[in-house]
Amino acid sequence: MEIEVKSQSDNEIVFIVRDAEVPFINAIRRCAMVNVPKIAIEDVNIIRNDSAMFNEVLAHRLGLTPLVSDLDAIEGLPLPEDDGWDDFNSGILFSLNEIGPKVVYSKDLISSDSKIKPVYDTIPLVKLKEDEEIIIEASAKVGYGKEHAKWMPTTVCAYKQYPEITFNDAVEIDYDCASACPRGVLKSDRRSKKIKILDIENCTMCKSCVRASSNGYINVGFHENDFIFRIETDGAMPPKEVLLKACDVLGEKADKFIKFSEEGGSK
Repeated sequence: MEIEVKSQSDNEIVFIVRDAEVPFINAIRRCAMVNVPKIAIEDVNIIRNDSAMFNEVLAHRLGLTPLVSDLDAIEGLPLPEDDGWDDFNSGILFSLNEIGPKVVYSKDLISSDSKIKPVYDTIPLVKLKEDEEIIIEASAKVGYGKEHAKWMPTTVCAYKQYPEITFNDAVEIDYDCASACPRGVLKSDRRSKKIKILDIENCTMCKSCVRASSNGYINVGFHENDFIFRIETDGAMPPKEVLLKACDVLGEKADKFIKFSEEGGSK
């Protein structure tokens, strides 16, 4: 198996995996989405809320506010399977005490741990009118995406099989099929009498070009064991960190299964 990183930024990584199989790639995708720990606000005590927003909606917005969750930040915090996880004080405590008129933003959340704070300062939480007050205490805890979307570290975690575009040289060149591509993957070059492939990896295999060709000049397929994988996060965790942790989790699951099989499935 070969892996090639095509692009990488603070919130996104795109890489190519060659000589792999769909079940393995999909297992990594699922682990990245639901088995990588992330921190989010879980318990909310609303002491006072004079705003027009219902308490339940406000608590929901707090829970979906992304918090810095890199592995260094959450190290040592209890996991859902640990004793005492349900205790309010076992998490990172946040407080919010504001008086209107103003728009309360995520930056107004005061954390008990300087490392764990909202990823973005400008997320609007609630709007307060004149003399309206809001007092909140909240506890952020480590969880998994399989329990709630707020603990899902990825906003995009998807793969596609590597596209393959071929031409039928036995028929006349159909230049119209290139203009039918909605993503600009193909370009007609009448001077050199051929159709150029500009960016094969941008192809979504929608086959618009195939349908536009009246003589079957072009065909779109894919490499069965090659994949383009993309992971995007909300900024709470670096995408490379999510990928590595997902691989570790998958390896642990495989080790447990092997041990279970070797022991005869007695446990």
